[in-house]
Amino acid sequence: MYRRRWIEFPDAENLRPTPDRVRETLFNWLGQDLYGKRCLDLFAGSGALGFEAISRGASEVVMVEFNRTVYRALQESTRKLGCRNVSLCCENGLEYVRRENGLFDVIFLDPPFKSDYLPALFPLLGCKLTQNGVIYLESGVVFEPEHGWHALKRAQAGAVHYQLLGLERG
Repeated sequence: MYRRRWIEFPDAENLRPTPDRVRETLFNWLGQDLYGKRCLDLFAGSGALGFEAISRGASEVVMVEFNRTVYRALQESTRKLGCRNVSLCCENGLEYVRRENGLFDVIFLDPPFKSDYLPALFPLLGCKLTQNGVIYLESGVVFEPEHGWHALKRAQAGAVHYQLLGLERG
């Protein structure tokens, strides 16, 4: 639906859009079709992952971005693309997760590489996933989440470490 549409985003500190090759691998892992899935793009940045999910049939994507300039660019991209099933939130990602009560099928988690969000986020994320929900994590170093999570897929492209994680359900 949005093939070959370019999204514009400002030059902002710590904003690193997911490389095309990594994004292609991620959506191969997810099975290409996200029809009916509810997704959370936490630390949305350029919005590339969220917009890609919409183009692959996601029923809703919530994008959370704290930087106001980047948030305004997301608003403009959403308007230009005519995305009616994208919700935008200008808020700190950790605070959003703490107050959000909804469930998601896919959570895209790509915080600034030099941040310390991951140890604080993972204890909060398990109750935000549907029964078969997954988390896509992108980081600058290999990250091993706490007990209860397992890597379904893992790869590296240059300085980007990325993995698809599932929650061990007992």
